[in-house]
Amino acid sequence: MNDKSHPEYQYLNLLQDILDHGVLKKDHNTGNGLISVFGRQCRYDLSKGFPLLTTKKMAWNSILTELAWFITGQTNIKYLVDRGCPIWNDYPYKIYKKKSDEGKFPQLTLEKFVEKIKTDGEFAKAHGELPRIYGEQWRAWPASDGRKIDQLAWVVDTLKNFPERKHAVMSVWNPQFLYAMAKPGEALSFPLCHILLHFNVANGKLSCLLYQRSCDTFLGVPFNIASYAALTMIIAKICGYEPGEFVHTLGDVHIYEDHIEQVKEQLTRDPKPFCRLILSDEVKDLDNFAPEMVQLDGYESHPPLRAKMTVAGGFDEKDRK
Repeated sequence: MNDKSHPEYQYLNLLQDILDHGVLKKDHNTGNGLISVFGRQCRYDLSKGFPLLTTKKMAWNSILTELAWFITGQTNIKYLVDRGCPIWNDYPYKIYKKKSDEGKFPQLTLEKFVEKIKTDGEFAKAHGELPRIYGEQWRAWPASDGRKIDQLAWVVDTLKNFPERKHAVMSVWNPQFLYAMAKPGEALSFPLCHILLHFNVANGKLSCLLYQRSCDTFLGVPFNIASYAALTMIIAKICGYEPGEFVHTLGDVHIYEDHIEQVKEQLTRDPKPFCRLILSDEVKDLDNFAPEMVQLDGYESHPPLRAKMTVAGGFDEKDRK
């Protein structure tokens, strides 16, 4: 489908833009090289198809499972592991490995660590938690007076009852737990990248703008596009609106050096027609949501393109010095 008006070309053009104009940087924790541009935006009209990329096969089940994990406010990766979703395995393992290297726990490979998360409930409780992750910030933001604020439920209520207002915003950027702003020992050791959501109702359609501060464009961004487009459609369904646009605003937009050959291969491929996302009428509120209520229709793609994920970012206490 060599149709340059196809919305997937926004993503492909973004890849080419980074190759052509990117500045060489290094990830501050891993030392991995990357090339980066700053400040880009893509728009996807959800009435014209669901933006699950077609120039490589996408792991839709993992995307949907992760989104359900966020929506239901969970923080333990056991939910993901039990459903075969590996997206977050590396981050609690990174914490575990650091402690095991200090002699506090037995040495385990990543594979053995994940297997113990799956089979040992007590181990999962002890080592599978990712506090302050998206689901907790969405559904149980820790207020200074001890309350837990359900931002997502508030957004839904606002959209239903005050659709013309402009404040349906949800954030996960909490300085209390980030980098050197946090108290010693309380800083997150994993990055929060998709940090601000702003919903808008116009002409009976719900649109969503995501600001993503850090964008792994080959591996992460395709997941983020599909995930937040699906979230927009789910919230629209719950609130009684038609889906509008998903607007993706990207901050530091980068390609890791060990992804460049895969990117070049992807750029040789022409997009196929976008599929449809079908939501069951059972999607009525946040608390009853389950992945089984969402189905893809007509997804066709090119073969997968695989690359190693950089477990990037986070905060090391030595950075205070």
